[in-house]
Formats: sequence, C-alpha cells, structure tokens
Amino acid sequence: MQIPIFTVDAFTNRPFSGNPAAVCLLENDLDEDLHQKIATEMNLSETAFIRKLKPGDDFTKSSCFGLRWFTPASEVPLCGHATLASAAVLFHVQKNTNSVLTFVTLSGELKARQVKDHIVLDLPLYTAYPQELKEVEELIKAAVGDMIVQDIRFSPDTKKLLVRLSDTYGRSVLENLKVNAQHFLSAEKTGKLKGLILTVKGNSSGKGHDFYSRYFAPWVGVLEDPVTGSAHAVLSSYWSEQLGKKEMLAFQCSRRGGELKISVRSDGRVDIAGQTAVVLKGSLTF
Repeated sequence: MQIPIFTVDAFTNRPFSGNPAAVCLLENDLDEDLHQKIATEMNLSETAFIRKLKPGDDFTKSSCFGLRWFTPASEVPLCGHATLASAAVLFHVQKNTNSVLTFVTLSGELKARQVKDHIVLDLPLYTAYPQELKEVEELIKAAVGDMIVQDIRFSPDTKKLLVRLSDTYGRSVLENLKVNAQHFLSAEKTGKLKGLILTVKGNSSGKGHDFYSRYFAPWVGVLEDPVTGSAHAVLSSYWSEQLGKKEMLAFQCSRRGGELKISVRSDGRVDIAGQTAVVLKGSLTF
C-alpha cells in the first residue's frame, strides 16, 4: 500500500522553523489502527489524515474533506497547525481550485481560506475561566518555580490551563525558562488537564506582538509543542478581553518559534492566520 505523505512547517514561511506536521492523503479508507501506527512512526507532534467523504471526491477539485489528527500517543479533538498544514498541501501541492476548504472534524466543521500569502483558519473560540490556585499549585510550581503568576484560567472545553506570568516579565524570560514537562504528569493532581499554556503580555504599542506563549502537553505525548493553533483558540479569547482588542499578533516562543495573526469574530469563533513551508514530499509504503 502507498499513501502520499508530506511534512509541512506551519506558522512560518521558513523551512525548519514553525511547527512541523505530517499530512497523509487517503484515497481509500485506512484501517483504524494504522492511523496511530503511522503517527507514531512519523513521531511529529501531529500527523493529519485527509480523507474523501464520498465517491468521486477529488483532492484537486472537491471543497470538503474529513480530517483527523494524531499525536505519537493518541488521537486529539483539535489541532490548528496540522489543519494549516493540511490546507497547505491541498492549496499549494494539489493545486486545489476552491477559495475555501471545509474540514469535517471531531471539533465540527473547520474552514480554511487563502488570503494573500497566508492561510486563514476559522476555529472555535474557547473561554478560560478563573481557576483556584490551590488545585493546581504543585503543577504551576513544577512549571515556573517561584516566578510571579498574575492570572490562572482553565478552559473546560479544551482541558487547557492558562498561566499568565507577571507583566514584569518579557519575552526573553519566557523564552529562556527551562521547563521539564515530564514532571507535570506527577504534579498534576486534578486529572482534568491535557495541556498547559504559559503566557506573558507583549509590547503591543506599535508593531510588536500583543502576547507571547509556550505550550506543553505531556498528557498527550507532546512535551513542548512549537506553535499551537488550538492553544491560541483559548489565548485569543483571554487576551482579547484583557487588551480590549479583536485584531492581535501573537508569537509562540518555543525553540522553533512561530507567528499567528488573530482576528476574534463576533460569532464566537476566531480566525487564525499563518504561513507554511512544505519541506518533504513522499510516499508511505507498507
């Protein structure tokens, strides 16, 4: 069996930065267990599987596809960067002729459209609610030690904890923070978390970034994710409220790093735009 496969760096226009995702184009149904085996083999934070929804569908001409995402350990309900990567394969490699693509996913229908040199994802916007420190104190200490924490929020929809560090810290402090995410597994006592977001306010006077973040998800087998669309579905809601802004520029300051253009909409969704670089084209053979 041969399956076309691509590696795409998402939320960057430079190869070997941003967040890499593998993208598989499925001409036919794939045995259920093979999705996870392939994702484990690829060993990237996410492997995406694009499938045709009905006979006669075509990767070049059709506008609606099924989409699933797997980490090396498990299937996940939402992945922004692998959705961006999937849209890039259809738009740029397959030369799909539609202006908007729709993906049917575990998080409902997600749309991707081309705007100049960016691809814009239409994602759900998730609210994060105030979280009691006592419940997550050990986890936060494992993540940031004795640093000053300004705010703690929890997003029940995504099971992500958002930890905002004091405004006295800048980008470089977050970037240089040494984090051992493996320790989170024993420090997290609530059993309700799937991801930890660390964030600081940016210098948005002028053309800088409005906020910075890093994202850790050892609970799903990803110690640190380079650039995370789903985390920004939570961050966008939080920072829009904090800054009183609908249009924001964000930077996820992992080692690879990546930039996201954010537009919070009035219909409870968020447009997240990014660039991509296709770095590998080939075939899985088994």
